[in-house]
Amino acid sequence: MDFVDERIALACAFRWAARFDLHEAVANHFSLAVDEAGTRFLMNPRGRHFARVTASDLLLLDAGDASTMERPGAPDPTAWALHGSIHRSMRHARCLLHVHSRFATALACLDDPTLPPIDQNAMRFRGRVTVDDRFDGMGLDDEAERIARLVEDKPILLMRHHGVMAIGPTVAQAFDDLYYFERACCTYLTALQTGRKLRSVSDRVAAKTERQWRDYPDMGEDHFRELRAILDHEDPSYRR
Repeated sequence: MDFVDERIALACAFRWAARFDLHEAVANHFSLAVDEAGTRFLMNPRGRHFARVTASDLLLLDAGDASTMERPGAPDPTAWALHGSIHRSMRHARCLLHVHSRFATALACLDDPTLPPIDQNAMRFRGRVTVDDRFDGMGLDDEAERIARLVEDKPILLMRHHGVMAIGPTVAQAFDDLYYFERACCTYLTALQTGRKLRSVSDRVAAKTERQWRDYPDMGEDHFRELRAILDHEDPSYRR
């Protein structure tokens, strides 16, 4: 199977990550499981800029294939280690969007990486962020396996001294979470720069707002549908 629809959706995510400046050079990676077991997945090829990724560029990999790094056109080794480990062990983690985006990475560098409930975007992620506090170098071998064991049912993995990963059942949902988490981090860090005292809401209001976010129907799908429509009009080359 060619997984055409899955390829097009993931290619759209790459293009918009570049447009939103969420990427870092050619160092970041997105992946999407395409089989029921979650072990066969699409991922960007090594060294391809997000702004140039097309649907047909995406590699189809098998997390159980130990010979993957020996094949011609092998993926980036850190990407293979990290994404392969997660897809191999966490069936529910269908879509993984890993970036070193500016504001989420800055939050990950703070001594206290807690995102306080100062605006409704931050409240969306109340209780929905896993923080990896044990950075031990580039995501290879044991480090990748360790990170994979941290992936729970939360949509955001904040990786201290590293970056962030959005995890979701679909490309649309994962991308929407990545977008809003970066926005929330931007607002928080911008507010800190004023040097003035921040005002948070009560835990009751934060919990209510987080619940309202979860109950809001199909917001991620609506957002991603519009992103695809814009690209279809402005630059449909991503579909190739």
